[in-house]
Amino acid sequence: MAGAPPGHTIPSYAASHAGSPSRHMSQYPSTTVTTTTTSSSALVSGTPAPTSTLSSTLRYPSTRKTIYDRNLNRSRNAELSRSSFAYLFMEMVSYAHRRVKGIQDFEKRLNEQGYPLGLKLLDLLLYRAGPGASSTSLTSSSSTSSSGGGAAHRPLRLLPLLTLLTTKLYPLLFSRPADSLEQSTTNPAEYMIIDNTPLTNQYISVPKEMNQLSVAAYIAGIIEGVCDGAGFECKASAHNTGTDVWPNRTVFLIRFEDHVLEREKELERQGVK
Repeated sequence: MAGAPPGHTIPSYAASHAGSPSRHMSQYPSTTVTTTTTSSSALVSGTPAPTSTLSSTLRYPSTRKTIYDRNLNRSRNAELSRSSFAYLFMEMVSYAHRRVKGIQDFEKRLNEQGYPLGLKLLDLLLYRAGPGASSTSLTSSSSTSSSGGGAAHRPLRLLPLLTLLTTKLYPLLFSRPADSLEQSTTNPAEYMIIDNTPLTNQYISVPKEMNQLSVAAYIAGIIEGVCDGAGFECKASAHNTGTDVWPNRTVFLIRFEDHVLEREKELERQGVK
């Protein structure tokens, strides 16, 4: 095929077709590629090889810091909007309601939604506690304490775990401690955390035919996740026990497994606190 005569430009095929991929790619300004070519005679004479310049338009903050550089403790005392929480939790309850066959299944799904959050909150609580945590709430073994580790360790006994739930977890979630902590008089493996005004019950209207439903099962899932993550396997459930003074009063029943109680007795015999 004969070459084009001097001074005549061959029209580009891609430029004459609007549907060409090369035309669409040229419309994105994020990356610009510039290529410089040379003739074969210039290559033989020792001139530089073809060069390619790639310029990126990625933008960074003026401080050169991203979200990964922020301190986790920065939002320790920050509070979120209650209306935002109410809207999000309402959608979660609505999503679970469309896929259930009964009240028990309903509460189970809410519990499963809160369980992963409890696992993550445990790590956050231990990180914020730091190495200066008191021995009554967070304890460590003799080997790790002697080495002077820089992070708090998980609780080893039931009492430090329950203290962590009522005085650390609750203020982190609701900016206040739990109202009461009790142990069952009939079963030593059962403990009860009492909340007179659970936040989850304030914005959800339960119909009369489902008056036994407790949407606070979501909080019970969070409690169960923290306990399981700390090595205290249990089952947590929420029960409505409203009174005239506190109509939304809820009891979170925590039932620990048998091997947890056996380990508790062995640690008590060894003098571990």
